[in-house]
Amino acid sequence: MAKIDATKLGEYIREQRSAAQISLRQLAKAADVSNPYLSQVERGLRKPSAEILGRIAVGLRISAETLYVRAGLLEEHVGDQTVIAAVSGDTTLTERQRRALLEIYAAFQTENVAQQELADTTQEEELK
Repeated sequence: MAKIDATKLGEYIREQRSAAQISLRQLAKAADVSNPYLSQVERGLRKPSAEILGRIAVGLRISAETLYVRAGLLEEHVGDQTVIAAVSGDTTLTERQRRALLEIYAAFQTENVAQQELADTTQEEELK
């Protein structure tokens, strides 16, 4: 797992909050965290847990996956963006369920890429 770059993550959260025209106090209340804690996250002084990131994402009305990727907790998914968007936007699922589905989808994508690379290598060897 990649190390969390707290400064870049904090900058991203601040940018998203500004774009949503939400004050620090409003986001802190929506995410159920204290104002000082959220301020420290935005300044890169704190590394929030996945749970806190999920709550911040809800407060910002963005995908928790986006914050997990920015934090280095998840790898960016390859695959059909329509599928990823559909799973990420499905309000009938919990954040944990969405994350699990996206991780399974990413695993299938990785497996398919590996199988294709193996098939390509085998075909190249047969042509030699």
